[in-house]
Amino acid sequence: MTQPISRIPFKPLPSVIPGYGMMLGLAVFWLSLVVLVPLSALFLKSATLGWAAFWAAISGPRVLYALRLSFSTAFAAAAFNAVFGLLVAWVLVRYRFPGRRIVDAMIDIPFALPTAIAGIALTTLWSDTGWLGGLLAPLGIKVAFTPLGIVVALVFIGLPFVVRTVQPVLDDFDRELEDAAESLGAGPWQIFQRVIWPSIMPAALTGFALACARGLGEYGSVIFIAGNLPLKSEIAPLLIVIKLEEFSYAEATAIAVTMLIVSFLLLLLINSLQRWAERRERRR
Repeated sequence: MTQPISRIPFKPLPSVIPGYGMMLGLAVFWLSLVVLVPLSALFLKSATLGWAAFWAAISGPRVLYALRLSFSTAFAAAAFNAVFGLLVAWVLVRYRFPGRRIVDAMIDIPFALPTAIAGIALTTLWSDTGWLGGLLAPLGIKVAFTPLGIVVALVFIGLPFVVRTVQPVLDDFDRELEDAAESLGAGPWQIFQRVIWPSIMPAALTGFALACARGLGEYGSVIFIAGNLPLKSEIAPLLIVIKLEEFSYAEATAIAVTMLIVSFLLLLLINSLQRWAERRERRR
């Protein structure tokens, strides 16, 4: 008769950080206090409208136009930054030139610059009498106080997200893979498409998502250059502020909840694409 094998009691590994359980509880409590509680209050306040009133609050022509304008301009600016932010990151990583450190530091200016100052500066530059807008005015191209001005402002504040996300990935990329592909007869475009791009695509998607999310909630730099005309250049965050000033709190929260849900779905889709790209790269 065989004797049962004695089992060694399982002992969890000691925590690297002392007081891990307490710190985890404190982190969850702080996250709930800062994020979950305000979002819950947002949903609860909008729920007081009832479904019919909620739908009426978000389905008006002015609200639908503001939502469409906010999402379309944020997506367009993020797509623009995804392309040109990648080019900027490529130049900063792959080339050495006089003033490179200054250019690298200037990328972070939108992070430190107050959004109101950015809006005033962009409006001054791109108005019909500004340095840049004055050159386009004779051609019939109006930037300030139009949806195009909103895209310009969102490009300005969203560029650092793409550059700072892609730059470290390019910096850590193994150049020997490029040399191996070149030795096998691959051209520059083939090397970028088949060797470099699969490695940096998850980072580029992350930068695109961050720039798009920042653009959706941007307010300070946009209201100065947008013109804020209903059904023309009025963004959804401004409409929410207008509703709050009119003491229509439930309607304001209804618009905010709509933006939150659509933004969450977009971010979920982008994150799914990012994970798919990472799994595809690992399989390779």
